[in-house]
Formats: sequence, C-alpha cells, structure tokens
Amino acid sequence: MRETIAFDTKQIPYLESILSGLPNCVMIVGRDLQAINCSFAGLSVLGVSSFAELPQGAPGTCVAEGHRPFFNEAMLSAFDVRPNMDIEPFEVKLEFPDGRSMLALCNLAPLANPQGNVDAVMISFQDLTALRTTESKLDRANSILKSILTTIPDAMIVIDEDGLVSSFSATAEKMFGYDQEEIIGKNVKVLMPEPYRAAHDGYIERYIETNEKRIIGIGRTVVGCRKDGTTFPLQLEVGEAKIGDERYFTGFIIDLTEKKQTEAELQSLQADLAHASRLSAVGTLASALAHEINQPLTAIANYLSAARDMVDGDLAENRELFREALQESVSESLRAGTIVRRLREFVSRGEINRRVLSIAQVVEDASVLGLIGAQEKGVQFSIDIAPDTNHVFVDRVQIQQVMVNLMRNAIEAMADSVTKNLHIGVTSIDDDRVEIAVSDSGSGIDQELGHRLFDPFASTKGDGMGLGLSICRTIIEAHGGTIGVEPNPEGGTIFRITLEKAGQEQDDEQ
Repeated sequence: MRETIAFDTKQIPYLESILSGLPNCVMIVGRDLQAINCSFAGLSVLGVSSFAELPQGAPGTCVAEGHRPFFNEAMLSAFDVRPNMDIEPFEVKLEFPDGRSMLALCNLAPLANPQGNVDAVMISFQDLTALRTTESKLDRANSILKSILTTIPDAMIVIDEDGLVSSFSATAEKMFGYDQEEIIGKNVKVLMPEPYRAAHDGYIERYIETNEKRIIGIGRTVVGCRKDGTTFPLQLEVGEAKIGDERYFTGFIIDLTEKKQTEAELQSLQADLAHASRLSAVGTLASALAHEINQPLTAIANYLSAARDMVDGDLAENRELFREALQESVSESLRAGTIVRRLREFVSRGEINRRVLSIAQVVEDASVLGLIGAQEKGVQFSIDIAPDTNHVFVDRVQIQQVMVNLMRNAIEAMADSVTKNLHIGVTSIDDDRVEIAVSDSGSGIDQELGHRLFDPFASTKGDGMGLGLSICRTIIEAHGGTIGVEPNPEGGTIFRITLEKAGQEQDDEQ
C-alpha cells in the first residue's frame, strides 16, 4: 500500500492564482474525498462565498444520490492510476442545498506529490444544462426542418454561398427526379439548363461582392432541368439567412408546367369566345350592314347609269359630267370595299397579332363598323383625339372589338333618349398611359348591376347573355390596361379604357 502523505496546495506554485481565474467549478480533493480547495467560479456555482462555507462532505454530498456510488468509485479509482494519466470524463447530476440542480460533465485529474504518489485529485464540473438545452433545441429544429422538407407542398432547396445544396425537400426530389443523397453537396446549377448553369456561380459571387439583390426577395420565372435532361418553367422565390459567419440561400420552387398549359388553353378559349362574340355582333348588325353597303352600291349603279346615258348622247359636251360620274363611282366602290374589308378583318379568327399602332387610327377604324346605322337612328357622333396620345402595343382587331361593343351598347342605350350624343375622347393620362372615353346620353347603368357590370352573364338586355363587357375586360386586361364605368354628369354613361403607350409606329397595312 502507498504511503499516505497529506497534500499541501502550497506545493504547487501559483495554484491559488490559477484556481481564482478558472471559469469552471474546479475542486482539489484529498484521499478522504474531502475538498481541499475550490475555484472562485466553483464557490459561486455551489452557492457559497468562501471555501469555509462549502457543504459538509463536498463534493460527494453535492452529487445526486443516484449518481453518488458511481462518483465515489470513480474518485477512489483516480487515486490508484498513474499521474497525468487521462481518465474518461463522465456525467453526474449535482444537487445543491438551495434546491438547484445541474447536469455536469466531470473530469478527474490525479495530482502527485514530489515522491510521485497521487495524494489528491483535481475535479472539474462543466455545466451541461445549457449545452443539453441547445442540443435539444437543435434536435427539435432538425426534426422540424426534416418535417418541413418532407411535407412542404412546394419544392424547397437550401444552398450555401458556394452554391452547394445542403437541403433538398421531398417535393424537390419528385420535381427534379433526384434523390436527396444524389444532390446534397452538389452545386445547385446541375438543376439548371445552359446558359443559366454556366452563369449561376457568377450570380452568387456578384451578390456577395455587391449586396445588390436581383432575385432575392423577388419572385421570378426561370427554367429548371430535370435529371433526365428535360426542361420546365418554374417560379422561384429566394430568401437569405445568416448563421454565424455563414450565409445560406433558400429557394422555394413551383412547377409552372400545368399553369402554362392551362393559361394557353384559357387563352385559346378566350380567343374562341371573343371570335364568337364578334360573329354575334356582326349578326346583330346584319340589317344595318346591308343598308350601309347598299348605299354605295346604289350610288355606283346610278352614276354608271348616268354615264351610260352620256355615252349615248353628246359625250364631248358632257365630258366633265361623265368624268365626275366615273370618279364618284370609284369613290363609292372604295367606300363599299372599306366596309367589307373592315368586316372581314373583324370576323377573322386569326392569331393574336399585337403591334405598335397609332391609337387614333385604331379608334377611327373601329368607328367604321361601330357607327353603322347610327345616323339613321338620329345619333350625333363626335370624336376628339389629343395630339400627344401617340402609339400603343395592341392587337388591332381585339381593341376594335372592344370599341365596337361599347359604341353599339351606347347606341342601344340611347334608343329612347330625346338627345342622342355619342362622343369618343382619346387623351394622355401621363407619359405611360392613354385613355379612351366612350360617353353617351342614354339611360345610364342600373345601380344594382353597376358593380357586376363586367361579370359574365350580367346583362341589362332582356335578350342578352351578358358576355360582351366581360370579354371586353378580358381583352383590355390582357393588354395590360383597365376598363371602368361611371355615370355621365350630363346624363348617360362613360366607359373609360386605359392602355399602355408604346414606341414608334410600325408599318401597318390598311
């Protein structure tokens, strides 16, 4: 058996100074398992202000009863090992007189006297409560993140500032065709086709250098690439987060394939409906159109008949009258041709063809069809186009359809009015927008129907389906504009259309 020598803390130079500066609870314990000295931090942890106030039997009596046998056995074993030999740390629960408790990591370090015998053990207790709380929070956070990645309906991808994927949701697996294990740690650019793939790293580097946000916080439609090489449109929302000095980017992705297909089908259906609406309008105008075309044809027949009679007479004497008859015939022929051509364009099924056009010309062309038969009904028509209205980027036939619909509705609304005034005003709202106002002196809008006027199947006409104004709104909104209605202060109604201005006019076959 080793000789028992009382351990003197003074045998270790500067021990008092060392103990006073240690941040953890550190004790020096003799062979009798009684504390010989304690760090200032240890005194604070134990709830006392001086070494003399330590609980009797500390540190063993401060160990929870269930942990005490293991602690005492470990302490006794520490006296029988070689000095400076590493002893595996272990966890114990400490309980203090004031009712507090603490889970601690216990480290034992044997201390030898000058003869090489271990006569004391230095014990350090490191509080694990905060660490365990943090670990628990991290476990919960990881569990929540895993649940989110598994259940979130949109694809979610997290990358670091090097573009490497750190998280890949279950929906992203289905969307791109990659298993999570295949993509974690890879550069996210593998999910992009060229030329976006080659440029992606440069986008991240530029953002880190300049902090200029070009996509972060801004939704954008881009193109994705599946594992099999197929590409598809997607909506991308990117967020940024910093964890310490590390920067991460979170992308939320929605596959737009079905949406784009639906939009294309809807656009086709709307085009069919608009075409059917134009055909219906022409059917309503049939009688007036026949009369309108019959006028120039009758005039042509009369002029040519007069010319024929002149040929039978003294042509030299009637040369000027003969020339005038032929010129009027030509004019009336062109007039009839213009009506027929505008009608053919109006009812054509053709594809949407948006071009930069003069808004004044578009409105004036629409009036050719919109005002057919209006004069016979006593309608007084006026048009006022401001010189700064410039050009718009539109499909001429569709905008004319809107104008014709509004003009025909106005003419019908004034059927029983004493005063029948139809006015079209075209003005600039600002540098970017132009307004077309169609006003009449008719019966006005039913107040109950006012807020539903542009809804499908809302109609003030007994035999109407209520699709005309709904189609008008669809057309105008598709052009990036607005359409609204308000009472005319002079009696009647004013419809206001706004369209975006465009650059210089392109050549347009008339």
